[in-house]
Amino acid sequence: MATASICTVLDLFCGAGGLPLGLARAGLTTVLAVDNNITALQTYSANLGGPVAEHDLSKEVSLPKTTVVVGGPPCQGFSSAGLRQSNDHRNSLVGCFARTVAELQPFAFLFENVEGFLTAEGGDRVVELLDPLINAGYRIHLRKINAANYGAPQHRKRVIAIGGLGWNPSFPLPTHSAFGAPGAQRAARGLRQTPSISATLMGLPSPALEAPGFPQGHFSRPLAGIDLQRAMALQPGQTMRDLPAELQHESFRRRAFRRVMDGTPTEQRGGAPAGIKRLKPDEPAKAITSGANAEFLHPFEHRPLTIRECARIQTFPDDFEFRGSSAEQMQLIGNAVPPLLAEVIGQSLVRDLTNAQATHNEGALLSFIPTVSDGVSPALRHVIDRVRRQFIDRLVVEEHTLWD
Repeated sequence: MATASICTVLDLFCGAGGLPLGLARAGLTTVLAVDNNITALQTYSANLGGPVAEHDLSKEVSLPKTTVVVGGPPCQGFSSAGLRQSNDHRNSLVGCFARTVAELQPFAFLFENVEGFLTAEGGDRVVELLDPLINAGYRIHLRKINAANYGAPQHRKRVIAIGGLGWNPSFPLPTHSAFGAPGAQRAARGLRQTPSISATLMGLPSPALEAPGFPQGHFSRPLAGIDLQRAMALQPGQTMRDLPAELQHESFRRRAFRRVMDGTPTEQRGGAPAGIKRLKPDEPAKAITSGANAEFLHPFEHRPLTIRECARIQTFPDDFEFRGSSAEQMQLIGNAVPPLLAEVIGQSLVRDLTNAQATHNEGALLSFIPTVSDGVSPALRHVIDRVRRQFIDRLVVEEHTLWD
């Protein structure tokens, strides 16, 4: 294999550029970034330069051959942060990614998605990813990780697949011990602690009252009326459900009542939706989504997080500028791969690509770790059993692969 310094990357769903930014820091060069969101491409070009292309990958397009193909197909069709819709056309982009990789035959690929990817459609999306790639000769790790275990100051659970064409890639080891979520604590112990929210936001000035703020996106209009009363009543870690009834939002009360009246057993309801939440200053944040600047309150101040604070938690540098409206900027930030996570994965890829040689003739599932928790939901158990049945003859069982 050629030295990693001249390895090229094709990003099929580049978004704002969090993944290619991290890969570039690790020494990988993205030669083409593809997306069908013009605001994402404008943001990518303004910060990273390089060729971009507006393509809908559900249609046939011409793409260059590169050493690595990466991508995180849009996930809102099966994201827990949005409406789960089985007929969402974005779901099929997982298959588009797999077929494109199988056709282009890069030396390696990297796939990223939300944890809901694992159980979507009873495991259809997992099979849709694995089947064509294993048949094409890729040897694959598929695991769920928490970005907090790789230094990102948020509990962001994501599914990562890494494959090598005829060779066994590594899977990057955690770099941080995280607190505030049991799974993150179990995944890595004895490492340096993941940065807390207060440490992450340190050094930012008071937010401006109007856009664009400095750094860009660091602005917050003062709360007033009942919104301010709610903020003042919430302690770190508390949510809408901790407020007295008179301060709870009407839509929150309706949703809570509906969950009680739908006949679902109490132990399966999971309680009412949390609504707004004040973050704990000494822990990583909850996952940053497109609605985080409306849902998350600053750990000390009586206001929501700013767009720039959300970008910081996603590990974007302060000079990274996002295009579009405030809502579009938050969507780009919430959908992005944290650059710091991408950098850690990129460093692992660089080490592999420098020395890897294709020595295997057949594709294989090297590891499948969909959780580090003791408990497994019925939906996930179904997927585990399905993957075992379908890929057992192409599975290399590792010590921590979850089957039992």
